[in-house]
Amino acid sequence: MVSNCGKSLVLALALLPLSAFGQEKQAPIAGAPGCGDDTVKFEVKTAAEPNDTAPGPGRALVYFIEDDSNFESFPKPTTRAGVDGVWVGATHGNSYLAFSVDPGVHHLCASWQFGVILGKGHQTSAAHFTAEAGGVYYFKVTNTFIHGENSAITRISLSPLDSDEGQLLASKYRQSESQAKLVYKKTE
Repeated sequence: MVSNCGKSLVLALALLPLSAFGQEKQAPIAGAPGCGDDTVKFEVKTAAEPNDTAPGPGRALVYFIEDDSNFESFPKPTTRAGVDGVWVGATHGNSYLAFSVDPGVHHLCASWQFGVILGKGHQTSAAHFTAEAGGVYYFKVTNTFIHGENSAITRISLSPLDSDEGQLLASKYRQSESQAKLVYKKTE
């Protein structure tokens, strides 16, 4: 039988790596108006069957499609999707996320949840678009990691897709289901 003091010590030792990890400073996402709070992290799964992705009345539908075909490393990055300064979900691996927006101008952001350890490069990408009620918009997030003999190329890009190309790419991938699970506090 372990005393309460022993239980507290075991719990404290178990949580120590998490608290140290949570204190790791993240680079700020300055200048990307679509991004959300950098301390919000997601747990991502993919659905066996796609969910209904119809936009609500008077709204537009946005597909955020992650393509990791040029990511030559493991694990693949988890990529958060932001709209107008709020994270709306995340993707992982070759998958997509669909969400509704109101008509008007919107700022999108794609950001790796955690940085790729090796190599340097952009970990955030942004775009904007004007949504019309009933419209469907497709954006491709391309994650790249190519390791050469003496260097690595690491980058993320976010670009609009033609609707036919968007439908084709989304049909090849599974739909992501994400929940904000991990929230780390920044330390000053």
